Amino acid sequence: MKRRAELIFIPSPGLTHLVSILEFAKLLIDRDDRISITVLVMKLPPFTSSVDAYTKSFTSSSHSSIQLIDLPQVDLPSPDLLKLSFESYLTQYIENNMPQVRNVVTDLVSTHSDDESDSARVTGLVLDFFCVSMIDVANDFGLPSYIFLTTSTGFMSLMLYLSTRHEHDQILTEFKPSDSDLSIPGFANPVPVSVLISGLFNKVGYTNFVKIGQRFRDVNGILVNTFAELEPYAINIFSSGLNPPVYTVGPLVDLKGQPIPDPDVAKRQDILKWLDDQPESSVVFLCFGSGGSFSPAQVKEIATGLEQSEHRFLWSLRVSPPNNEFSVMNQSTNHDDFPEGFLEKTRGRGMICGWAPQVEVLAHKAIGGFVSHCGWNSILESLWYGVPIVTWPLYAEQQLNAFRMVKELGLAVELRLDSRMNNGDLVTADEISRAVGSVMVTDSEIRTKVKEISEIGRKSLMDGGSSFISMGQFIDLNF
Repeated sequence: MKRRAELIFIPSPGLTHLVSILEFAKLLIDRDDRISITVLVMKLPPFTSSVDAYTKSFTSSSHSSIQLIDLPQVDLPSPDLLKLSFESYLTQYIENNMPQVRNVVTDLVSTHSDDESDSARVTGLVLDFFCVSMIDVANDFGLPSYIFLTTSTGFMSLMLYLSTRHEHDQILTEFKPSDSDLSIPGFANPVPVSVLISGLFNKVGYTNFVKIGQRFRDVNGILVNTFAELEPYAINIFSSGLNPPVYTVGPLVDLKGQPIPDPDVAKRQDILKWLDDQPESSVVFLCFGSGGSFSPAQVKEIATGLEQSEHRFLWSLRVSPPNNEFSVMNQSTNHDDFPEGFLEKTRGRGMICGWAPQVEVLAHKAIGGFVSHCGWNSILESLWYGVPIVTWPLYAEQQLNAFRMVKELGLAVELRLDSRMNNGDLVTADEISRAVGSVMVTDSEIRTKVKEISEIGRKSLMDGGSSFISMGQFIDLNF
């Protein structure tokens, strides 16, 4: 009987992390039919509805070797912790799920051990980086554990640096805005403290990230959603043998995109029809993820900047409900906030929508540039389709991603590298107009580099490519 292996995947709550890890799961089972995968899905309001829609869509497709198990919601941490640090709140919620995870792993391990007709055996746990507490569950069963990194090697570099800063350098306090630039292994350039994750500037958030970073050295390997040719400097640094082995398994891109919300089916058709009528590479796309809402003053600046640029545009303008405790900026936007005459002056060359099918839009021939919040999934989608990015990070590790794309890789146009607008510092219309004008230059060096890296990224997943080989090395560990 052919030997089989079962891997248990544990993503953190939230849609973007789930999408990446499921794309990796699909690649694994497509690559080797001896593998089956069980994914444990944690539920955390208010992300539950979007996660449920995605898992329903995923389950209805033909992925018979991937089983999804929904974990019942457990008690939420104190709201006071959420006010101090969202990442700490999330980590605590994940730790609250450990008893349920341990029970499921127990059932899976014992089922495969007792069922002689099935030669599959559980060979390891693949954990989202926020789920490092689950390393202890793997250890309880004598199983290897692997971190799955949904972002770039830049984040891994930062986590390992924090561990060293805390343990070896005996620096036990959070960062201050006045601190000097940092020398972080994995970065070729000094890293300004202004692009660090905001949680590193308060004691609770800093302590939480240090704990995460310390656990990075406790696993059997780190799987990164990138490819060697995109981040060669960092990959070479981390191939020295001083850290757990690093496996590049990207770019992992969900080419079908996220499920379409029912009210937006008609809007999707309107968007794509409008794009069909635009010349090739003539439209700049503005989209800032599920947390990207702006103050009325900032909306005016964006609108004025787009008007001044004179380029065609598709603007996904989210409206964030007020008093939403999970909202990043907690500000709502009203279309009445547009400058007087803006809609009339841009009629015919611009379209404003709420939700947008981001993957389909980036794949469209009319798109020539992308003003993005620089979430790593969005970056990889844009690179996949050869669309150059204007960086406008808003929160989390997006600032570090923006720094990496502009200063380390030379693959993006800088609008901002940090989120100073959270302190009331507006991104001005002139800045936006200049950045849009720069990214839309048809023969620019950045556009050429992005097209080249797009081809390299696709080839990395093909037979003989760097990620194909790296994934094969990971598969070999399980047999």
